[in-house]
Amino acid sequence: MTVLAADPYADLAARGRFLLGLNPLAKLAAPLPAMIALVFVRDLVTPLAFIGLAYAVLVAGARLTPRVVLLLLVALPAAVALLGFGMAVWADASRVDQSEVVLTIGPWTLYGGALVIGLATALRLAAIIALALIAGLTTTGPDLVRASVQQLRVPYRVGYTALAAFRFVPRFGHELDVIRQAHRVRGSHGGRGPFAAIARWWGYLVPLLAGAIRHAERVALAMDARAFGAHTDRTERHLVPWRARDTAFTVAFAAVSLVILWLLFPWAASPWAGFPWAGFPGAGFPWAAA
Repeated sequence: MTVLAADPYADLAARGRFLLGLNPLAKLAAPLPAMIALVFVRDLVTPLAFIGLAYAVLVAGARLTPRVVLLLLVALPAAVALLGFGMAVWADASRVDQSEVVLTIGPWTLYGGALVIGLATALRLAAIIALALIAGLTTTGPDLVRASVQQLRVPYRVGYTALAAFRFVPRFGHELDVIRQAHRVRGSHGGRGPFAAIARWWGYLVPLLAGAIRHAERVALAMDARAFGAHTDRTERHLVPWRARDTAFTVAFAAVSLVILWLLFPWAASPWAGFPWAGFPGAGFPWAAA
């Protein structure tokens, strides 16, 4: 495979945002063992530890825009609270009826054990999402495709075809904005209420489909003009190499994950495993001492 230029993001690691200068595959491979292990844990503290680890890595190595800060500090905790309570409501009360009663509404009772189960499930999902954000917030689609083609030997026909398909989404958004502006200028489908909204969206559908077909034809002609798929390999404009720092990050992250799992050992019987007071009577929930 012929390569014409080096990775344009290679110098970003020197600016204090080291995640931007790492190979996308390193940012995917490093948290993967921890994400797999989190599927099988049932305690509370292990997901919290991995959420803290993911947040620390993001703060140190990613660009924290206001939208990212809102996602990490507001959206994710709110999702944990909402999902945890929902899971607690649906938990089998007969399995936790020996724990403290938190809320009683008529014949329905919410036990503390159900809250712990729901919170543990929500934290586990949040930890997996937080670890996935390490790559998701610092990786672009083209770089991921380039790395997959260059390091994983994914056929470029597959990689760049998928990338072209993903790029249809922002194109559709732009086309939809243009169509909406054109309808406002002409005063089409005015009014309020659900029926007016349905009429407006119906008016957007046909021109949006026509624009999508035209764009697909242009992309197909451009790919044919460049002999896409005619050869087994192709010239790459940018190289996304695997460097020593990628290996160091992957090994270090996996080692820290292994230390966390070894210290906490989340496969103990109690959901409070890992907390200093776990196993002591009167820890807050009677069944926590079991």
